[in-house]
Amino acid sequence: MNATNAQVIIVVGAGPAGMAVASSLAKAGHEVIVLNRDIKFGGLAEYGIFPAKLKLRGGLKKQYWDLLQQPNVHYFGNITIGNGNDLTVEDLRGLGAGAIVFSSGAQGTKSIGVEGDSAHGVFHAKDVVFHFNRLPGYGDRPFEMGKHVAIIGVGDVMVDISRWLINYKKVERVTAIARRGPVERKYNPKEIRSVCSNMDLDGIATEFLRIKDRLAAVGQNADDVRKGLTEEFTKCAPKVSDAKMGFQFLASPKRILADGHNQVRGLELEENKLEPKGDDTAAVGLKQYYEFPCDSVVFAVGDKVDPSLGLPYKNGVFVTNPNKTGNDPDDALFQAYDETTNQVIDGVFLAGWARKASEGLVGVAKRDGDWCAEVVSRYLATKVPANVTAVLDTLATLFKARKSDPVDVKGLHVLQSVEKQRQGETDCIGEFKYASTHEMLELVKKGKA
Repeated sequence: MNATNAQVIIVVGAGPAGMAVASSLAKAGHEVIVLNRDIKFGGLAEYGIFPAKLKLRGGLKKQYWDLLQQPNVHYFGNITIGNGNDLTVEDLRGLGAGAIVFSSGAQGTKSIGVEGDSAHGVFHAKDVVFHFNRLPGYGDRPFEMGKHVAIIGVGDVMVDISRWLINYKKVERVTAIARRGPVERKYNPKEIRSVCSNMDLDGIATEFLRIKDRLAAVGQNADDVRKGLTEEFTKCAPKVSDAKMGFQFLASPKRILADGHNQVRGLELEENKLEPKGDDTAAVGLKQYYEFPCDSVVFAVGDKVDPSLGLPYKNGVFVTNPNKTGNDPDDALFQAYDETTNQVIDGVFLAGWARKASEGLVGVAKRDGDWCAEVVSRYLATKVPANVTAVLDTLATLFKARKSDPVDVKGLHVLQSVEKQRQGETDCIGEFKYASTHEMLELVKKGKA
């Protein structure tokens, strides 16, 4: 691309989707400004992947470092977008950039909606994952889980949390609770290897006896299903604790049971049956209830976007254009939309979990970012280029006026150098990380002085 045709694009969020957008558009010769809530880039790749997966995390980090050191990519961490924050959506739209892409993730938490969910010992899965990944605001907060933890859900996030509880928190028991049956489990068989040394095989056999008639009612043979489930327990990681892990199938949480100090003491679960639903099954409550004792409950029920960002919002998601364009990928899927005026918000796009909360992990988010970049490229072809120096100067003025503390790539290098020197000093899983924004900012300022 000729430099005179280069546009300025602002990308909000430096997770897998945002970095994919930034990479595609920077390679096309555009000037890309990345604004990130966290000091560090990476988003889900930094604070969502289990921290012991050093090879996967390391590969992603290298890609992101290479991108941010390109001369046409400008990074500002520790900048929060939203009403009352460092910058608003209207501030961004007033900068004169060719396009703005919001890839800020799903920062909100879905309401659990179960009676008693305010009891001590009730957690959202995302908060727990942020904690063991040492995200500021979560990493230095105590998460007291007790001896027996119930996790609602049977996906990969459940496995990661179980791994942390069993290998690092040294709890006595973890039970994954599923609305449906073992056939409908969602975790990757390769992921279960991290905890399968601790599987309570006798308890699993007892659980299958409990539900075998309900499985048979939809043509599932309990013995065959149990064999398929337990045969996945191969190449298990070495056992490091005596914790037991098991499952409670065909059960829906109806109420959190708490003691006189409002501390979790158990769950009230409803028995479910399975009913065919097309090629799948659905859980149907039997209105039969029982108590399940536990010390804490983790709800892995997905996330929603944060409405305080300032984009049109409805039912847990930002609103996108309902009018399909027929392009591939369809522009409408990525265009922010104002339902009060029935108009596309010109030049504003969505990607990743900001577009579709909790949809897939790193690979899916990256693909979404690549698709969004294609849509933005088509849009930019009709626009007059902006001056990146003018946009950056205006940003700097706004940062100063708002008393913001942006961290650039030079600051990230300072922080990385200090953290490398402290590897192995604490009980961090994987690499050492500071869990305090204030501490990181002080180190950056000192290192750049």
